[in-house]
Amino acid sequence: MDFFQAFIIAVVEGLTEFLPISSTAHMKFVAPLVGLKTSTPFTEMFEVVIQLAAILAVVVLYRKKFFNFKKPEFYFKLALAVIPSIVIALLFKKNIDAALGNIKFIAYVMVGGGILLLFIDRIFNHPMFNSGESVNYRRAFVIGCGQVLAIIFPGFSRSAATIITGMAQKLTRTEAAEFSFFLAVPTMLLASVKSFWDTYKDHPEVLDKSNLTTLLVGSAVSFIVALIAIKFFVGFLKKHGFFVWGIYRIIVGIIILVLISKNIIA
Repeated sequence: MDFFQAFIIAVVEGLTEFLPISSTAHMKFVAPLVGLKTSTPFTEMFEVVIQLAAILAVVVLYRKKFFNFKKPEFYFKLALAVIPSIVIALLFKKNIDAALGNIKFIAYVMVGGGILLLFIDRIFNHPMFNSGESVNYRRAFVIGCGQVLAIIFPGFSRSAATIITGMAQKLTRTEAAEFSFFLAVPTMLLASVKSFWDTYKDHPEVLDKSNLTTLLVGSAVSFIVALIAIKFFVGFLKKHGFFVWGIYRIIVGIIILVLISKNIIA
């Protein structure tokens, strides 16, 4: 992976991390288009770590809420919500890795998830609560269970899964989105630490100075782009909902399936 490839993938990650269109899918789709035909231990780790970098934008933009130590129950809710993902990731690692390596499967999930998004605003259009305090322990855990969908089905979108589950718990779009953002922090922190450790343990040779520099640059780009994207998404979600993202997902998924059928990507 050279700097140009790392830059493009990092921009894609930063733009898509908080949108309900799956940043993982977009990175997998873009990689072969910029010359990364096959995954390597470093590129796999790179894709995970730059997701954490993008998610750290949440910590910066929502720092007053995130670092409100007067309300420790907030952190307990996040800890509870992340448990289902940890359990599933440990139990089904081989299956998840296989799905992540199957671009055709991811494209089908993109289309299926897009069809679902077309109807989300109609299904969940009567939120009962209006304050951030409405995320109690039960709802936090249910949202955490919803996040599992994105782990089992790469391409579904972690943000889509958690926001939709939050709305199903009668949260407003904004509340569901904010908790989704917060939940991403411990989720991707754990995933990044594990990915980096596994790479260090099994393939220490790839963590040379050049690759580490590439990782730092990619992380910085992903973080900066995400700072812009997250503000855009919250504002757009309040006004327009999910329908347009559903259309986008369907179009992208179909394009990728066509490219696969033409052997342009594999």
